[in-house]
Amino acid sequence: MNGNVAVDNLREVLEGERPRIVEVKTLESSEDAIRWDRFLETCREATFFHRAGWKEVIDRAFHHDTYFLFAEVGGELQGVLPLGHINSYLFGNALISLPFCVQSGVAANSSAAHSALEKAACELADSLGVDYLEMRNSHPCRLDWPSKSSLYVNFSKTIVSDPEANLRAIPRKQRAMIRKGIKAGLVAEIDEDIERFFKAYSESVRNLGTPVLSRHYFRTLKEVFKEACEILTVTHNGQLVSSVMSFYFRDQVLPYYGGGTTLARHLKGNDFMYWEVLRRAGERGIRLFDYGRSKIGSGSYSFKKNWGFAPEPLYYEYYLVKAKNLPDVNPLNPKYRLFIELWKRLPLPLSRVLGPLVARHLG
Repeated sequence: MNGNVAVDNLREVLEGERPRIVEVKTLESSEDAIRWDRFLETCREATFFHRAGWKEVIDRAFHHDTYFLFAEVGGELQGVLPLGHINSYLFGNALISLPFCVQSGVAANSSAAHSALEKAACELADSLGVDYLEMRNSHPCRLDWPSKSSLYVNFSKTIVSDPEANLRAIPRKQRAMIRKGIKAGLVAEIDEDIERFFKAYSESVRNLGTPVLSRHYFRTLKEVFKEACEILTVTHNGQLVSSVMSFYFRDQVLPYYGGGTTLARHLKGNDFMYWEVLRRAGERGIRLFDYGRSKIGSGSYSFKKNWGFAPEPLYYEYYLVKAKNLPDVNPLNPKYRLFIELWKRLPLPLSRVLGPLVARHLG
C-alpha cells in the first residue's frame, strides 16, 4: 500500500472513521468533463493544462491515445491526471502528463487521491509497455524517481490593473524596447482566426530550427477553448509583424505560442506584443502573467529574464518501464544539432508541410 494512503487511513481509524476508498476512473462522458473542469476552479495545484478540453485537442489534432484519470472519494471528485501516449520510432514510446503542455502532473485535494492517481498511472505505463512515464510537475513529488530539474524553468509574475505601474515594474532596458515599439507606430489587435498568427509563428520556429505544429492543431485549440484562447496580432502600416496565442485560466494569462516575421526584430515587435498582452490582461482583472516554459540557457530564457521575471524550476519526474536511462529529447542534445541546422535552411512553405509530421511526435 502507498505510504500516503496508509497514513490517511490510519488517521481515520484513530479518529473513529471508516477509511475512505479512493476510486480511479477514466474520463469518458461530457458530464464528467464538466465535473472535471469544475474541480479545477478550486484545486490549488490545477493549471490550464489540466483542462478536460486537452483530451479532445490531442485526439483531434494528433490522434494520440489519451487517458484522463480522475479520483473519487464517496462520489466526490478529489483529483485529476491527464495522460497522453506517444509512440514514435524517432523519439521513443512514452506516457506523458501531458504532451504539448508545460505542467500537468497530478492535481489533487488530498494525498490519498494523489497517490491513487500516481499508482494508476504507473500501472497504465506498465500495461502499455512504454519506455517511461513522464510526470510534468511544478514541484518535486517523487524524490525516489529520476528527474530533470535543471533543464526547464517557468516564468511568472504578478501584475496589477494600472498599466503605468506594470510598465515601471519592468527593468529599464526592457522598458526602452517596449517604448521603441510604441514609437514605431505598431498596432495590436485581436484576431478571430489563426491565419496571421500561423504565418508569424511558423516563420519564427523555422528560423529556430524547430518543426512547426499544424494549422489544424491551432484551429482545434481555438475551437475547443473558445473564450479562453485569444490571438493578438501586431502590424506596422498593415504589414504583419508578430502574433501570439494566449490562454486564460482563472486569474492568469499564458502567452503560449508566438512568433515574429523579419520585421519584428527591427521594430521590437515581440517586445511590444508581449507588453500588449500584459497591459490588456491587467486592465481586465488578470493578476498573474505566466510567461511559460524555457530551457535554461536558451534565447527565450534570456529574453524573459530581461523582463524581470524570476525563473522557477520545473520538475519532470520519470517512472522507467523499459528505458534504462532518462530520455533526452530536446534541442540542446548534440545529436539533434545537424537536424536543427538543416531545418533552418528549409524553404518556409516546405517547413510548413513537413513540420507537423515531425512535431506531432515531440510532445
